[in-house]
Formats: sequence, structure tokens, C-alpha cells
Amino acid sequence: MELLFLAILVVLMACALGAGFPVAFALPGSAILAIGLAAGTGYLFSSGPDAFFDSGSAMQWLSAGVTNFRGIYWEAERDTLIAIPLFVFMGIMLQRSKIAEDLLVTMARLFGPVPGGLGISVVFVGALLAATTGIVGATVVAMGLISLPAMLRNNYSVPLATGTIAASGTLGQIIPPSIVLIILADQLASAVDQAGTLRQTLYRDSTGEISMPSDFAVTSTSAGEMFLGAFLPGLVLVGLYMLFILGFALLNPKSAPAVHEEGTFTRQFAVKVLVTLVPPLALIFLVLGSILGGIATVNQAGAIGAVGAMVMAGYRLKEGEKGAYSPAIIAVLALLGLAVVISFFGEVNIKRIETSDDLLGLILALIAVSLVVIAIAWSGWRTFKLEDTLRGVMVETAKTTSLVFVILLGAAMLTSAFRAFGGEHLVKEFLQGLPGGFWAQFLIVMLVVFILGFFLDFIEIAVVVVPIVAPILLADPSANVTAVWLGVMIGLNIQTSFLTPPFGFALFYLRGVAPAVVKTIDMYKGVIAFIGLQLFALGIVGFYPQLVNYLPNRQSLLSETAPPPANPRLQYCMENLIYEDFQQNGDTVLAAINTAESLDYSYLPEDYQEAMAESFETARQAIPQMDAIREAEEAVEDAAVEYRPLHVQVRALERDARRYEERIKELQVIVQRSGPNGIYTEEQGQRAQAQIDRYTAERDALIAQIPEDWDPRHDAFAEIQRAETNARRNYRRTVDNAYEPLMELKLVLQQVDQLAALEPLIAGLKDDIRQLDNEAAVDRLAEVRSMIGDIEGARDVRDGVNDARSIMRGDNPDLAAADAEIDRSLTALSANLEWRRRGEAELLPGLIAYDEVIKHNIGMRQQDRLPDDMALEVAGCLSDHRDVSLNF
Repeated sequence: MELLFLAILVVLMACALGAGFPVAFALPGSAILAIGLAAGTGYLFSSGPDAFFDSGSAMQWLSAGVTNFRGIYWEAERDTLIAIPLFVFMGIMLQRSKIAEDLLVTMARLFGPVPGGLGISVVFVGALLAATTGIVGATVVAMGLISLPAMLRNNYSVPLATGTIAASGTLGQIIPPSIVLIILADQLASAVDQAGTLRQTLYRDSTGEISMPSDFAVTSTSAGEMFLGAFLPGLVLVGLYMLFILGFALLNPKSAPAVHEEGTFTRQFAVKVLVTLVPPLALIFLVLGSILGGIATVNQAGAIGAVGAMVMAGYRLKEGEKGAYSPAIIAVLALLGLAVVISFFGEVNIKRIETSDDLLGLILALIAVSLVVIAIAWSGWRTFKLEDTLRGVMVETAKTTSLVFVILLGAAMLTSAFRAFGGEHLVKEFLQGLPGGFWAQFLIVMLVVFILGFFLDFIEIAVVVVPIVAPILLADPSANVTAVWLGVMIGLNIQTSFLTPPFGFALFYLRGVAPAVVKTIDMYKGVIAFIGLQLFALGIVGFYPQLVNYLPNRQSLLSETAPPPANPRLQYCMENLIYEDFQQNGDTVLAAINTAESLDYSYLPEDYQEAMAESFETARQAIPQMDAIREAEEAVEDAAVEYRPLHVQVRALERDARRYEERIKELQVIVQRSGPNGIYTEEQGQRAQAQIDRYTAERDALIAQIPEDWDPRHDAFAEIQRAETNARRNYRRTVDNAYEPLMELKLVLQQVDQLAALEPLIAGLKDDIRQLDNEAAVDRLAEVRSMIGDIEGARDVRDGVNDARSIMRGDNPDLAAADAEIDRSLTALSANLEWRRRGEAELLPGLIAYDEVIKHNIGMRQQDRLPDDMALEVAGCLSDHRDVSLNF
């Protein structure tokens, strides 16, 4: 019966959308009606209102959508949705202030002499508008009103002209900042949590181990990472569009002729190009650059974009009038001044004013910020007074944002209803039952998304389909794809929904502004090639995941909050790079070890001598142990050739058997609760028992299909895998043990002056304990003890002061005994300084030279962060998909 109500849910939604019922109400309405019908049917004809739900109750599922949405919206760490109104405001403000119109006209004149130049200019402007507005409707309408008549006047092919405009307008869906990417990031955040749980369960069921290694975990994403990931694919798509138009024009010049206009390349026109191009490019740099550089969050960048768009609108609305550019000039000069202040005075903080320079920097910064505020307020007043622009933009922003949030709320309720009737389990079983593994599942999902694009808007697809299929795809360890890659792939696919008939919204927008001479069939013909280009771009990104993953990884590893080299996720790629370094520079490393070992350590304390001797012996083992890792890795790869088909076969059988076990457990509950005193009737209990018997037989039949040699072959392969795991573990332990004594001894020798500076303080403690009252004397001893404790290897110096403090804390402190302990500290200090000063002069230069050779190979795990060159190589390595399924 659950499947019947699931079908009713889907039919209700399809009928409501097909009848033109508003999406914002069709989604939750379908959920409410289907759940209400199931609850009523169960109440009238079965054991109760909860009888026909896969699990849970009717009220639980009705409230789940609202509860989930509210939780997502209010969670502080998932405030991504706040960026939506900011970017919508930015886009509408730029469109209302006719900056988009200026771009189109100017770029059309600039590219006109090139074959297909008008079409290329439309693509170029579409990309710029995508990076500043992201509003498809506004972009298509603006380009349709301005560029389409010009293209038709110059004898452009009607299908080419309309296809170019419609396709260019959709670039805002994939080129950041994009509302689609923000919504996808939000949906994928919860999908990653579910996928992580599924993968953890799969690991436990497959291996019997409770904890899964963290480098097998599902990688999460954020709106900022989605923006980074979509940046290069967006440029690839722009390049494909331009190459297609140029090629079309070269092959068929009459359909896309060059347009030569008198007086185009003049000094006046060059100034016009600069004035038109520089502000939008500057805004793109501020918004995207702040995100890509890790300087600002998506929400902060959205606020920058909204304010920047208002400043640009402030001068555009008064173009040609005196003082039109005054607020913009003030804002630019103030920002430049603020940058100069920061460069000269560093971080300006009112709580850290210590010198007159700090005060001067704060005053200058306050002046600059005040000028920025004045410029923003001035521009805002202009947009408020001129043509009622600000009010119109605010109203449109509120409408668009409300629409998005209401659809998100409705989709959350629809998804809850879908899960209530077991739809998620049905989809999971269908996808995982497909031959071909992950890539078969992925292709089916992409095909479904593409087909849905013919009938649904991007928001409905993103918020209905993604929460259902994303956890399944992300949990699969065979491809081990990242959430950002999956999100960008779905985003590229969703982009086609604006072009695919019959409900391609870009086509509707263009039809509304196109002249009567343009036939709808010509528009349909025109977009076919661009849909093909979008699918081709989808294939490129699918085959080269580095296009998506590299920039997020690069930004993560080069940022101030970069993970340390000891992070488990980095080890595999780091060790590959270090192996190559050992192959090239192994002799240099061994020579450095021998040179450092030959230094005289005889005057050091015995524990340091032993630690360094053991360190050198251990360091020599690093290269052979790295070779052992490579040999073990190759052994795993060789054994996997024959083992993988058997592993895939058995794990599929076990997965299907587990499904039957889950159903059996659910049915056993019905059997246990059936009868005269139960919530289920005896007839229901009998039916459940019959199903248990059938499922048990089917489960046993599946288990019987497992080959008899599975256990020995699995154990043999697991042993080979353990050899690789142990080789990696041994190497990591070896290099840590080899490098830590060097780090400690270097620090000890570098702190000579710091230790020597404590000598008068320790000596002065004798006077302090006599001049101060007992409590203050104890505090003074504790303070000096803490200062000694900050110095590496000075424990023997610290012990005397600590014992003196213990004496002074007694009821009858013995000053003579305390003096003796202080003298003991001074004696230890003198001995420390003697060997430390000699070590600083004789040993430290050699140890520093040794460290320079080994710190980026043997000592890499102990560094605070990866060096930039290695970080870039690790980012490239992490950008590939790595199959880890044989570990499950």
C-alpha cells in the first residue's frame, strides 16, 4: 500500500504542475493530500492512521518538512541561504540601472568586426552579467531587447541569434555567484551527513570494524567551495559557446557576418569601453575574488556585491549630469586609502592601541570608513529618489527571495512525504541494483535530471531530486566523488532546463521580447546546438574532475586555516610526492644524515645524545620504508585485478541480503504486536509472518550464491591490504620519531638568550620572598616557574623554583630551605647555559642545514603547514577521484 500512496503523491504533484498550479503550493499541497489520504485510509480500513507509512506517524511526516527547513535556516553554521537575497538584490539593481544595456551596446561595437562578433559579444556580456547578476530572466530580456534587433538587422541566422541569446542568459546558473549553486550547496550539506552515515554503516557491515578511517570519509562542501568549483567549468562553457559561434561564422559567413561600424576604434570609444567594463569587472573581482581568495564568506561577498551594485547604479542613473561619479570616486579613494592604512599600520584595532602610530592608523582608518559610508548613503539616496529604483529593486528582491524560500519549504515537505512512503528506499534499491556500479547510477540520475529539466524549474529539481539521490551517490566508495563535484555536475545539467522545450524558461523570456518575425520553431532550433554544447561540457567536467576540485582544494591548502600536513586526508598524496622526492634526492638526504650525525654531541645531556643518535638511525629507515609502501601498493593493485570482480559480486549479494534482513526486522515487529491485545490484527500478523518466510528464503538464496572460495580469497586480499596499511603506519611513525628530536634540540639551542634572561629573575627570588608577604611571594615564585616552563628542556631549572614555592606555601615557611632550592635552580641554570651556548655556536648551524634538507620529506608531517609548491601538487592529487571500495 505504501507504493500506492507514493504513486498518488507523484501523480498529484505532476498534475498540479502540469495544470499550472504555482510550484510553491503544488509541492507542499501534494505532500499534505497524500499523507492525509494515507492516514485516513489507515484509520478507516486498517489498524490506524499510521498503518500505511513506511515508518513514523502521519503527524510526524507532516511536520518533518517544516521542522527540517526551520532547522536548516536557523542553524548558525548553515546560514548559506542568507546570501540569496543579497545576490538577487545585486542582480536586479544592475539590471534596473541599465548597466547591462551599456555592456551589450559597447561590446557589440567592440567585437563587431570579428566573424560572428555580435554573437561572441552576447556570450561575453552574458558571462559578465552571470558573474555580477546571476538573474536569468533579466539577462535574457535585456539581451533580447538590445542585441536581437541588431543581430537581425545584420542578417544573422534567426536560430543562431536566438539560441545565442537564450544560452548566454543561462550562464548565470553555473558561473558564480549563482543562486543555483547556493541552493545546491545547502542541499548537499545535509546529503553529506546522510552519506557519511551510510558509508560508516557500510564499512562496519563489510569489515566488522566500528570506526572508519577518516580519509575514507565523505568530503563536504559549502557555497564558497561550490563557487570555486563551478568557476572553471563556467569558463569552459563560455569558451565552447564562443568557439561554436566563431566556427559557425567561418563555415557560413552569411549567417553570422562581421559588422564594421565607422568610428568604432577611436579614443572616445576606448574611454567608453573602459568606463563600461571596469566597474562591472571591479565588482566581479571584489565579489568573486574575496570568495576565491578566502578573504570573505559567501554572505559577506554578497553584501559587498549588493553595496557595489548600488554605488554603480548611483552614478549610472545620473549619467551625463554634473557630479554623477562623485560618490563612486569617494568610495574608490576611501577604499584605496583604507588599503594603504592597513599596509602601513597592519591590523587596525581599537582594543590594541599602544603607541601614537596605532592611534594615527585608527584615526585614518575611521576617516576612510566614514567616507565609504558617506558614498554608500549618497548612492542609496540617489537610487531611492531617481525613478523610484531602490523601492522597485527591494520589492522584486523580496518577491524572488520569498518564492525561493517558499519553494524550499514546500520541497522539504514533499521530500518528507516521499520518504514516508518508502520512496527513498525504493530509489536506493533501484540505483544500487543497476549493473555497472556508481557510474551507471550516476548516468541514470543525470538522465533523470535532464528529462525533468523539460518540465520543471531549476529550484524544484535542486530541492526535490538532490536530497533523494545525492546521499546514495556520495556514499558509494567505488567512485568516492566529492560533494562539490557532484553539485557542479548537477548544476551544469540543471542549466539545460532553461533551454529545453516545452517549458524552457529562457525561451519564454526571449519569446516575450522577440519581434513577430522570429518564429518559436526557430528559437527551438537555435537552442539545440547549445544544449549539445552544455552536455559536451558536462562530459568534459565528468572526465576531468580536476576542473571542479582543484580550486577548492587549492584555496583550502593555501589559506591561513589550511589543515596541517599530519591531516589523514593529505597523507596518501603527500607520500606519493615524498616518494618522488626520495627517488630524486635520496642520496642528498642520506648525505645530510651522515653529515649531521658526525657533529660532536658529547657535551650535551645524555638524554639528548641518545635521542639524536636514535633519530639518525631512524631517519635512515625512511627511504627503505617508503620503498616498502610502493611495493605494498603495487602488490595490492596486482591482486585487485582478479579480486575486484569477486568483491563486487559478493558485496552486491550481501547488500541485497541486508535489505531483506531490514524488512524482516520490520515485519517481526508487526508479528510481535499482533493479536487481541496488540495494535495489529491476527490477520495482519499472519500476512507479516508469511512475508518473513518469503524474505528469509530469498535472503538465504542470495547468501547461497556467494562463491565457496570467497572467505579464503577475501582473507588473502585483506592480508595484502594490511601489509600496505602497516607499511604506511610504520613509515609515518618512523619519520615522526626521526624528526621530533631534531625539532626539540633546535628549539633548546635557540632559546639560550631567553633562558639567560631569567638568571637575574631567579636570583632576585631570594629578596622577593623576604620583602613580599607570604601569598605574594608564592605568586611570584609561580610566575617565574611559569616563565621557566615556557623554555624547552629547562625542567631541572624549574624544579628548584617549584620546590621553593612548595616550601613557601606551608604554614611555617623555611626561608633557608627555599634559598637552597633557588640556589639549586641557579646551579642548574649555569650548567644549562654552558652546554647550550656551546651547542648554539657549534651544533645549531649544522642542525639548521640538516633541517633544510629533510623538513619537506622526513619532517613534513611535523610542519605547521604545507609549503606552497607542495600544497599545489597535493591539491592536484586530491582533485582526482580515488576508488576506495576494496577497503569496504
